[in-house]
Amino acid sequence: MATISDRPNQADHSIGELLKELSEETQTLVRQELALAKAEMTEKGKKAGVGAGMLGGAGLFGLFAFAGFTTFLIALLQTAINHTWAAALIVTAVYAAIGGVLALRGKNKLGEATPPQPEQTVETLKEDVQWAKTRA
Repeated sequence: MATISDRPNQADHSIGELLKELSEETQTLVRQELALAKAEMTEKGKKAGVGAGMLGGAGLFGLFAFAGFTTFLIALLQTAINHTWAAALIVTAVYAAIGGVLALRGKNKLGEATPPQPEQTVETLKEDVQWAKTRA
């Protein structure tokens, strides 16, 4: 490793040489920073992938739990009405009604979000353009 005393005195260099050296050192620094950023993002990507996999597994087991709950509801109703098919039909109808209500509410919420543009900002920009025209 070179020490400060081993390096030639920078005062002996021309401005062109100093600028060239600065450019090379800047390029090296940028390359090193990009390599560090790439390594860091690769590590974060791996962690995000593991997290996404765990969320997928949680969703799958949540679905299994819902299926178990559905089976429980059907069995519970079957004890009251003595017909498994009728109990399954009732549970299905209740689920369909819940799904229909959620679909309608979701559609209404999506309708409130359209058009997907910042309407107030567009209006103020039009006002700004009009103001600039009157000033010109």
